[in-house]
Formats: sequence, structure tokens, C-alpha cells
Amino acid sequence: MDADQVRRALMFKSLHERDSAFVIPNPWDAGSAKLLASMGFEALASTSAGLAFALGRADAEGAISRDEALENIRSIAAATDLPVAADLENCFADSPQGCAETLLKAAQTGIVGGSIEDASGNPDNPIYDFDLAVERVRAAAEAVRGLPFPFMLTARAENLLNGRLDFADTLRRLEAYADAGADVLYAPGLRSREQVIAVVRAVAPRPVNVLMGLSGVTLSVQELSDCGVRRISVGSSLARAAFGGLYRAAEEIRTLGTFSYADQAMPFDQLNALFKG
Repeated sequence: MDADQVRRALMFKSLHERDSAFVIPNPWDAGSAKLLASMGFEALASTSAGLAFALGRADAEGAISRDEALENIRSIAAATDLPVAADLENCFADSPQGCAETLLKAAQTGIVGGSIEDASGNPDNPIYDFDLAVERVRAAAEAVRGLPFPFMLTARAENLLNGRLDFADTLRRLEAYADAGADVLYAPGLRSREQVIAVVRAVAPRPVNVLMGLSGVTLSVQELSDCGVRRISVGSSLARAAFGGLYRAAEEIRTLGTFSYADQAMPFDQLNALFKG
């Protein structure tokens, strides 16, 4: 048993048991993980979209393999002493058995939490049928319960990100995933205080993760905490912000022939000192 992983797992579990929300930002590689860890955040979570973009690929189209995802989360977990959770998409499997296998392999990378989502990656049927989706969560939960440390399993209902705006079905799925053994419930794409509160009430007392960093959603950490949210992630938004900075800097060079973007860049010595640690 890895005593350090147990320590991180207990720390991560305790964060979800607080009366207020904590923010779990999403690095996409070891460097961004080290930077975020140095700023005082208490836990980190990987981002599948951030990884895809960093590798020059599209997200949610099966362009990232399970081995690539596992190597990415291994490097993030090794870069910091913080608890790390993993965005494992659909666990790279349709079958419940395949989901369980992926979770167990992921736990071997040093992470202490991970997600399973009900988005299939199949454009003809983007969301798994209800019964199969529940069985996938149940198999994943049973698998991680056998680990020698508390592994926080997050079950994600992906309707809202896939054009299925049936909020009643989203709540039904989250309730079923909680009953199937998920530790944390998550419906990315919530856009109002009323939706957030409805999710929190539906799965209480299980903790709820809410995705921020979406355009047009302005709820603050305090407001989400007041709604009963216990964890706030930001998905690919930090990676997109980094790409946005790169794009604007390159556009300035290309169109204006100037280099004022460098005034906003992190100093070389600051970054170099950070990565020496």
C-alpha cells in the first residue's frame, strides 16, 4: 500500500465533507499542475479536453487513447503532493466491465478520484441508455470499493453538454448514479442557480461538483457554496485561456509587428524557479 496515496485520498475525501465548496482547477500537464499547486489550491483534476488540445487533437471524438490519458494523469499526479482526480471520459469502454478495468488501472497512476460519464462518444446515440449507464456506474463503484484507500468516484450526467436539455432526465440519472454507489454527482452544463439547487437537493447528502468557466455563467464560489455545492471544477477553461493568450500574442506579432504581449507573460525566472522545485 502506498502511504502517500492513502494520505492524499483521505485529504481528498475530507475536502468533500466540508460545509463550504472548494475549487479543484484542471491542469492539462505536469507544468500547469505545478503552477496551480504553487498557488494554494487544495486538489487538482485533469481535463480530457485540455489534454486533447495540447496534443493537437479534437476533444470527445475518441482521439485520445486510454494509455495516453493514463500517462497524462500519471505525470500530473507525480508533479504535486496534492490529491489528483482524473477526467476519464466514458472510461474508454462501453461495457460495465471495461469501465471497472479502466478505474482500477487509473488508480495505479497515483490519483485518488476519477469520473465516469454517460456520454458514449457515438454521435448516433450520444448518451448511453439509462439502464446501461447505471450498470456502468455500479460496476465502477464496486471496483474502486476494493481499493485500499477511499477513491472518490464521480458520476457525470452529460445530457446538457450533448444538446439533450431534458433536465428531468438529468436529475433522474444523477439520482440513480448516487444509488449505484457514486460518491460525487456532476452534471456539466448547469447554467442557473435554480438548476444547481435542484441537483444538490436531488442527490443529497452526496456532494455535487459544478462546472464553471462556461461563457455566460457568472455564479461565484460563494454563491455556489451557498447553494450547497461542495466542489467546483473549471474543465478545459484554463487550457483555453492559455491558448487564448498564445493566440492573441501571435496575432499581435502577425498583424501589428509588435511584442507588447511579453509585458503580460510570466517572468522566465519565476517559471524556472517553480519548475526547479
